Amino acid sequence: MTITERLIAIKDDKNADFVCRLTPGILRENCLGARVPDVRRLAKEIMQEGNYKEFIHSLPHKYMDENLLHGAILSEIKDYEECIALVQEFLPYIDCWLVNDTICPKSFKKHKKELLPLVKEWIKSESEYVCRFGIFTLMKQYLKEDFEEEYLEIAASVKSDEYYVKMMLAWYFSTALVYHWDETLKLIKENRLEQWVHNKTIQKAVESLRISDENKKLLKSMKR
Repeated sequence: MTITERLIAIKDDKNADFVCRLTPGILRENCLGARVPDVRRLAKEIMQEGNYKEFIHSLPHKYMDENLLHGAILSEIKDYEECIALVQEFLPYIDCWLVNDTICPKSFKKHKKELLPLVKEWIKSESEYVCRFGIFTLMKQYLKEDFEEEYLEIAASVKSDEYYVKMMLAWYFSTALVYHWDETLKLIKENRLEQWVHNKTIQKAVESLRISDENKKLLKSMKR
């Protein structure tokens, strides 16, 4: 079976209907509805078999699910230089948030110094999903033990009318409140974020189970 045939074998029509409602711009005929955990398992199998290169160079793909699988395969590539080259090749083909948020390469963790300039470059992109990927990577790779306050400033500098960029910013800052409350709250107090992002950040933080009721009350008082 080809890789695409293996994807078709795990398709889920009901999930495809659901996914298409959540991902505007994705045509139903281009969505198989393969579930993300199943796609990740398939990616691991393909990597173990070592026959992924022809597939990932066959761009553009027909199905959104192929893009999902592509992102999952990139996440498994251990060689950093190879992974970066393939990520750069793939980024222009990302056309929905679901594919964007599937790409979290394991190789990034040991190369954060080299990665940071690329993250900054992605964040400055005028492409909605390249920018989103940059913010997503900033959140996934630099929000815990490798955090620097300047990273909050990088995200706060993003000004965009694109819905999925703004949603990613709200996700980033609401998560930052969990790990770096004081530094992130300062940005909110100073009204450094655009109003929509400001309010959506507060909404997401209030919905979080990782923020205390006392802090949620304070955040609610800061809505604009």
